[in-house]
Amino acid sequence: MVAVLKPGIPQEKIDNLIDWFKSRSLDVHVSKGQYHTILGLIGDTSSIDIDLLRSLDIIESVMRISEPFKSANRKFHPESTVIDINGIKLGGGHFQIIAGPCSVESKEQIVGIAQSAKAAGATLLRGGAFKPRTSPYDFQGLKAEGIEFLLEAKKQTGMPIVTEIMNANHLPLFEDVDVIQVGARNMQNFELLKEVGKTKKPVLLKRGLANTLQELLMSAEYIMSEGNPNVMLCERGIRTFETYTRNTLDLSAIPLLKDLTHLPVVVDPSHATGIARLVKPMAMAAVAAGADAVMIEVHNDPQHALSDGQQSVTPAEFTDIAQRIKKIREVL
Repeated sequence: MVAVLKPGIPQEKIDNLIDWFKSRSLDVHVSKGQYHTILGLIGDTSSIDIDLLRSLDIIESVMRISEPFKSANRKFHPESTVIDINGIKLGGGHFQIIAGPCSVESKEQIVGIAQSAKAAGATLLRGGAFKPRTSPYDFQGLKAEGIEFLLEAKKQTGMPIVTEIMNANHLPLFEDVDVIQVGARNMQNFELLKEVGKTKKPVLLKRGLANTLQELLMSAEYIMSEGNPNVMLCERGIRTFETYTRNTLDLSAIPLLKDLTHLPVVVDPSHATGIARLVKPMAMAAVAAGADAVMIEVHNDPQHALSDGQQSVTPAEFTDIAQRIKKIREVL
């Protein structure tokens, strides 16, 4: 349930109303906009008399929320969320480019790519230290050492780092990581989501390869229910009957999510297509469709990459993509 308060209501009256809601075993999410304060009620609201609420002199309107996701719902929080990542803002009109290799392979590799990506326009560095692979015989990442190399790249470039977590037991290793990525395979690992939610760190939540948008939003709800509002939703392609691409990039998810939620939307055209030459047009399309950020895999030597080299662009190709994105942003 959502209660919209009239403008100019004294804080004392608002606090009294919030206390009354809490006495009915409801959690209250307060969203203060430019003109209105909105109280989002989370819990069993069946005992609340909606007509009684509407009769209060401080209430402008009341509505019940039919969607199962509450904290992530734009009706609870009409203004778009802006996430601050070490001074870099993402969402609510603040656009960013996240770039870096699929896997961290060495200190020299990640530092070199970070420097070239930053020079081209990237503002956040991505790199996999823990790598979920379909085959147990494929490269699984450098793990703790990989995070150390990412932190070294951060030290040399000043770029916040984004890396994927596989297990809640690894959280102590992520203490200095700026954005925790929850991959598509773990989108419905609910125990992991709750533990990540307790960290209060920004979280990049990837859509599962066969999950609906509502399921994605419910996974975000798990993180937010633990008190962490800093969630970014990542569209990375879904599995369809098409075989020419690794996945099918669902561009319609961008405007749909913008309607449904206040959370920022990130698009990963690299995993979506699995083909390096398709990354540029899909990144441009994502920006035109309203994405708050794109995440692009960049490798200094894609042919010899230890993972996903076929979908990685070179630093020179990334520079061209970043320039084209800038032009599209200027037009928009």
